[in-house]
Amino acid sequence: MAGKNILMIVGDYGEDYEIMVPFQALEMVGHTVDAVCPDKERGDTVPTAVHDFVGDQTYKELPGHNFALTSDFDAVDPADYDALVVPGGRAPEYLRLEERVLEMTRHFFDENKPVASICHGLQILSAAGVVEGRRLTAYPACGPEMEAAGADYVDVEVTESVVDGNLVTAPAWPAHQNWLADFLEVLGTRIDHG
Repeated sequence: MAGKNILMIVGDYGEDYEIMVPFQALEMVGHTVDAVCPDKERGDTVPTAVHDFVGDQTYKELPGHNFALTSDFDAVDPADYDALVVPGGRAPEYLRLEERVLEMTRHFFDENKPVASICHGLQILSAAGVVEGRRLTAYPACGPEMEAAGADYVDVEVTESVVDGNLVTAPAWPAHQNWLADFLEVLGTRIDHG
C-alpha cells in the first residue's frame, strides 16, 4: 500500500487526543501527516487540551501536550494532499475565522477527497459551507449549528462514527476506534495482520 499524504489542521487548545492519536495512528500505518496551524511554522508547537467529563454539566478542559507542527501553514497547497483531518477542541472556534483554513477545507470537498472530522472540528466544516445535505455527527452541543447549516445531523453514541461518502465524522475521542477504522476504509488502507 502506498501511503497517502494527509493534511491535518490544528490550533492552540485543540483536543489533545483528537490531534495526537489520529496523527500517530495514521503515520503508524504508513501515511504522511502534515499538521499545520495558521501563523505557525514547522517545529512550532500548539498547546493542546484534554476534554474530559468529571461530574460537571459539560466537559472540563485539562492541560494536554505541546504538539509539534510538521509543516508550514503558509507553504501548504491542498492540491498536494489526498485527505484532510480536522480535530476538535477549542481551536476550531477561532480557526473557522481564517479564510485560508476555509478555502483549504473547501478544496477537499470540491475534489471529493476523504475528510475525517471529529467533535468541534465540524465547526470549521460548517463555516466553510460544506455540510449542507451531508449526513454527519459532531459533539452534541454543535448539533444545532450543524442543523442550521443544512446538515443531516445524527445524534449517535459517543463511541460511534458516521460515514457519508468520503466524509467520516464522530462526536468525540471515545469514538477513535470506529472513526479511525472508518477513515482508513475510506482511504483504502489495508492492514496485513499476517
